[in-house]
Amino acid sequence: MKVRSMKLIYALLLASVSSVAVSAQAQELKIGYVNSERVLREAEPAKKAQAKLEAEFGKREKDLNDQNAALRAQAEKLDRDSPTLSETEKTRRQRELVELDRDLQRKHREFQEDLTQRKNEEVNNVSEKAQRTIKAIGEAERANRAIKQIGDTEHYDLILQDPVIYTSARVDLTKKVIDALNAGK
Repeated sequence: MKVRSMKLIYALLLASVSSVAVSAQAQELKIGYVNSERVLREAEPAKKAQAKLEAEFGKREKDLNDQNAALRAQAEKLDRDSPTLSETEKTRRQRELVELDRDLQRKHREFQEDLTQRKNEEVNNVSEKAQRTIKAIGEAERANRAIKQIGDTEHYDLILQDPVIYTSARVDLTKKVIDALNAGK
């Protein structure tokens, strides 16, 4: 009895898979994919956030680079002058360089911490906006409308978002979504 039931279930399963395969062959299935990470990097709001960070931290980074160059120049000068300096003068300059280096490292660490914190804030801000935009089909956000519009006009049966294990470039709609967002659609 169990063997007969298993054979019947197997036959029904095989028949249903066959009918799905035949109907899939009869109608071409069109599938698309959107890379959310790329949208977050390349869409206009993300670019604006990056420009804002560069404006906010650019001068400070330049100052640190200038201080680093000055420290290297002082170290090279000490190396050049070292043979003609007295031991006390050489020791004094070395201590001065060590102190300057320590101070520069501290400033660099603080800069990195501040920059990382602001980047995280901006990424979270952009990410929250993108998540609200990409959340559910039918909502009024721009990205979903853009995805839905692309799906409708180009007759897609299915559009997927991250995480997807594999996708070919042929089905990647990310560029179209970025263009639609940047165009304000």
